[in-house]
Amino acid sequence: MHVPDGFIDLPVSAATGVVAAAAVAVSLRGARRELDERTAPLAGLVAAFVFAVQMLNFPVAAGTSGHLLGGALAAILVGPYTGVLCISVVLLMQGILFADGGLTALGVNITDMAVVTTVVAYVLFRGLVRILPRGRRSVTVASFAAALVSVPAAALAFTALYAIGGTSDVPLGKTLAAMVGVHLLIGIGEAAITAFTVGAVIAVRPDLVYGARGLTAPLKLRVGGELVDAAPASAPATPGPARSGRRVWAAGLVTALVLAGFVSFYASADPDGLEKVAADQGIDQKTEEHHTADSPLADYGVQDISDARLSGGLAGVIGVGATVAVGSGVFWAVRRRRTAAAGASVPPETA
Repeated sequence: MHVPDGFIDLPVSAATGVVAAAAVAVSLRGARRELDERTAPLAGLVAAFVFAVQMLNFPVAAGTSGHLLGGALAAILVGPYTGVLCISVVLLMQGILFADGGLTALGVNITDMAVVTTVVAYVLFRGLVRILPRGRRSVTVASFAAALVSVPAAALAFTALYAIGGTSDVPLGKTLAAMVGVHLLIGIGEAAITAFTVGAVIAVRPDLVYGARGLTAPLKLRVGGELVDAAPASAPATPGPARSGRRVWAAGLVTALVLAGFVSFYASADPDGLEKVAADQGIDQKTEEHHTADSPLADYGVQDISDARLSGGLAGVIGVGATVAVGSGVFWAVRRRRTAAAGASVPPETA
């Protein structure tokens, strides 16, 4: 779904740039309410994990592959505002370091892959968890459905943008059918990855999953044939120990490094959904060379390293490291702004 330079004309690219900038600004303010001592460390990791998993293209049809978009996963794990920022950081790293997704199309990509997927997924997720039985399984089911729908929603949004500012004269009906059709298949993979990841985190530290707060059922014990609460209803839920949180963070980082540094070598080499549809429908007629095509990490390989496995693995590790560093820096800065604002609101005599 990474749109290169030349697919969308400059006026629409500029307009989506304004939309993306506004969405990021709103998300920076909204993320202050979402980022706390639990989610702030996790947010940078989520961005790095999304970056790593996006390197793992999986086959979805003859000659076509797909990869995670990540909007649903990020929104459910760390909140919708923080989720928009996570995917935006990933897209920025990919565009600048790896020549993946055009720089003039950065607004298009953030609007499509960060804003649309996150908003659609989180709205659907919240609607489902309100009607499903309260519990961890319902959170996982809702995650699957939200991720599944978010991918064709992004495909639909791209088609709408192309209808307004496309640079090639192509039949939009066929383009819409092809985009939505192939991305429905990709959505199944997105849903499986999202549900598995959310379920894994819930199993270890449910308090770390933003979308599951207040939704998980209390622990029950069977006494005399009846189920009773294991703790008084008035007892406040306490977060897991800090050491447990550090273990989750370390395990997540190691997983991201292994996926990007090793598993990515075995990813499908087939073009992804947008690339395939663009080639088949003629959308790519005016594709422009990427502005950072001569980057030493372009196309997810390290320049001057001839061994493909080593080159791709090193590029993946560098990408994960850069993404977690930049993402963590952004989220800690937002977290500090929240802390400073909270401190400023405390009366002097109370302080």
